[in-house]
Amino acid sequence: MNPDELKQRTKKSGLRIIKLYEEIDSTKLGQILGNQLLRAGTSVGANYRAACRAKSNADFVYKITVVEEEADETIFWLELIAESGIIKKNRLEGLLLEANELTAIFTGIRQNSKI
Repeated sequence: MNPDELKQRTKKSGLRIIKLYEEIDSTKLGQILGNQLLRAGTSVGANYRAACRAKSNADFVYKITVVEEEADETIFWLELIAESGIIKKNRLEGLLLEANELTAIFTGIRQNSKI
C-alpha cells in the first residue's frame, strides 16, 4: 500500500468513527467514551499525513510512532464501548478489525524505519 492509499484508508476509517460517534448515547458515559474515541480515531489520519511530511527520518519515526499509538488507543476505546454495552459488539467488529489492521501496518512501518 502506497502512502496515498494509506492516507485515503485512514481518512475513511476516521469517517467511520465519526458516523459511529453520532450513534453513541448522549449519556455522560457515552459522551466521555465517545469523545475519546472520536479524538483518537480521527487523529490517526491527521497524524499520518503529518508523518508523510516529516523533515527527517528521525522526525518520521517519531511521528509514525504517534500514529501507531493513536491507532492502538482507538482499539482501546472501541473495546470499552463494546464491553460497557454502549454499542453492541457486533456493530463494532468492522471498526475493530480496521483499527487492528492499521495498528499492525503502522507498527510494521515503525519497525522497518531506521533512525
